[in-house]
Amino acid sequence: MRRMPLELIHPLVEAYAGRFTTPADVTLAEIERTTSEDHPQPWMMSGHVQGKLLEMISKLMAPSRILEIGTMTGYSTVCLAKGLREGGFLHSIEKREQDALRAVENISRAGLADRVKVHTGDAKEIIPMLSETWDLVFIDADKTGYIDYFNLVFPSIRKGGLMIADNVLYHGDVLTEEAKGKNAKAIQAFNQYVVEKNDIETLLLTVRDGLMLILKN
Repeated sequence: MRRMPLELIHPLVEAYAGRFTTPADVTLAEIERTTSEDHPQPWMMSGHVQGKLLEMISKLMAPSRILEIGTMTGYSTVCLAKGLREGGFLHSIEKREQDALRAVENISRAGLADRVKVHTGDAKEIIPMLSETWDLVFIDADKTGYIDYFNLVFPSIRKGGLMIADNVLYHGDVLTEEAKGKNAKAIQAFNQYVVEKNDIETLLLTVRDGLMLILKN
């Protein structure tokens, strides 16, 4: 069973950040509450502060097309979709059917059902079938697949487009001299992979479990 993540940020700092971050709307607050109460892995949800960051980035970019790899219960999906420009659309991919069904309900509750499509299945099979040019991509799925997802999606990201990868600190496991465990090793390999590329710019943010921002030059 997957363990609870290490607290990388002091709880008082996290609480203070939340205090001075615009509160989530009623729908997002309800998604967070219900996910926290009955989901077996609630810590996988983006949550208030990170969700607001995703929302702000999306609003600043005003993307036409967003791809999300890893929907969970739809919290981050709703945050990202809030920034879509008129006529914009978001495709989200979730491998677990139960989470996908729940996300669809939450997205509908947020009034975004006509702007978001949740695909259920293996992202590596679904991504090639989506004939889109992406403005914004958010990766928050199985960690061992991050490099594959990057390579699948990158050619379809427009110049100046942004990819965001979640959990790039992986509970602090990548901070040791040698990462241990397949997921930590995979994230360490991903971080090293992207920082060595010369056609992108990277920024690792120490928000929550770490976000890697990747700008396509």
